[in-house]
Amino acid sequence: MVTVYTTGPGCIRCKMTKDVMTAKGVEFVEVDIRQNAAAREYVTEELGYSEAPVCVVEDGTGEDHWSGFRPDNISRLAALANGGE
Repeated sequence: MVTVYTTGPGCIRCKMTKDVMTAKGVEFVEVDIRQNAAAREYVTEELGYSEAPVCVVEDGTGEDHWSGFRPDNISRLAALANGGE
């Protein structure tokens, strides 16, 4: 499961991240941290990030996360979702 924490439609890196994930077939859930105080606290306090988007991948073996527009990580997710690299 992939969750993309965003700061809304004005965030170009958030939009690019979601667009590339959609184009590569990576399914995700978007959470706007401006509207969700618990999510904002999780991203800033628990994960330690100060810029959006923050992508959190939970795959059953642990948790992977990063901040910013990272097409390399999105491509890695897409390869895994499609049966390997």
